[in-house]
Amino acid sequence: MNALIIYMIKIAIYLAGFFFVYRLFLSRDTLYSRNRIYILLSLIASLILPLITIQTNRQLDIPVFGRVLSEIFVSANSVNNSSATQDISSIFIYKWAFVIYIAGLVFFGLKLIFDFLELFLLITQQKTGKSHIIRFHGLNTAGFSAFGHVFVNSRLTPEETDEIIKHEQNHLTHHHSFDIVLIEIVKAFQWFNPFIYLFSISLRAVHEYQADEECISLGTSINNYQRLLMNQVFKSKVFTVTNSFSNPSLIKKRMIMMTKKRSKTLANLKLLMVLPVVAAVMIFISSCSQNNKSADNATEIAPPPPPPPPPVAETNSEAAPFVEVDEMPVFTGGDAGLMQFIAENTKYPENAAKKGIEGKVIVRFAVEADGSIDKLTVLKGVDPELDQEALRVVGSLPKFEKPGVKDGKSVAVWYMIPINFKLK
Repeated sequence: MNALIIYMIKIAIYLAGFFFVYRLFLSRDTLYSRNRIYILLSLIASLILPLITIQTNRQLDIPVFGRVLSEIFVSANSVNNSSATQDISSIFIYKWAFVIYIAGLVFFGLKLIFDFLELFLLITQQKTGKSHIIRFHGLNTAGFSAFGHVFVNSRLTPEETDEIIKHEQNHLTHHHSFDIVLIEIVKAFQWFNPFIYLFSISLRAVHEYQADEECISLGTSINNYQRLLMNQVFKSKVFTVTNSFSNPSLIKKRMIMMTKKRSKTLANLKLLMVLPVVAAVMIFISSCSQNNKSADNATEIAPPPPPPPPPVAETNSEAAPFVEVDEMPVFTGGDAGLMQFIAENTKYPENAAKKGIEGKVIVRFAVEADGSIDKLTVLKGVDPELDQEALRVVGSLPKFEKPGVKDGKSVAVWYMIPINFKLK
């Protein structure tokens, strides 16, 4: 599977774990600064933690060189290899998943850029002098703030304008706009993940709770403030990259939080609940990574440091094959075509099937500078007949369309492929 897709899936899993902790233990508390920091750190940690894995099972007991292809299963009971067919189908699914993901990323990325451009256009058109207060008309919102500016609808009364400016000024004081930019960027990359949208709603709610609390602490009457909110209940925000005073989905929650009893400092101990969640997700992801590493198509493994390759017979090749190159060889039909060729042309030896012999044969070979197959070696054998069949089918591979390239020159490249002979 594409490395970017795997990374994004890992991020999604971490975000889900962090959100469950927030929703179950933190969201009802009135410690708004703590909740804001938790959400922001959850976003950052979700980007970093997927890069960390834990070794959960032992390494291969044989040297690993070059490119390792997906394991192919050969059954004695069927001519067609259903497992290999599933692997090949998975490759096409992964490719389509990558295309769909990139399309979504481009769409949401352009949408975010458009919102930024529209907002900055509004600033340049409506700003007068050095004032950070910008009045607008024709937009379905009472007011909002972003990047050091407070935007107020010109239809409001002077009293409403003053209260909204106080509220939005609190957003600017706490630099909430930068939080919104961060989560919107993560949302563009995680557009398929419902938990990033839930986090976005939660972060915006915390921003409003924090701004409301400071307005009330400065002497604003709760009743008057709630009346102002109700007057704006049918209005809606315009830009996704701003804090909007009249976000209708948050009005009820904001009114409840204004009168709620303040949470005690000991409530911060709830943050400890995130530790077992992070540990569980990390172990789960690491286990999946280790178990699927050999099945990940076209994975290049470079052990530190690799032992020398097993000796091979001398051939007419002058240069030894490389483990890592700038461009890998290309088979007709790609890796899926290579796997399909081996799957369709491998036959389970009758004598071995009658004797009940099965197991995994690992064949190492080199794709030479001219695309031909050479230096075939059985790194891990099971039975002479199975070993010979694995060598036969790999040796029958046609030339690759393109050889490997290193430093602009065609070179030989090591390959490894596991062929698993199973009776059932």
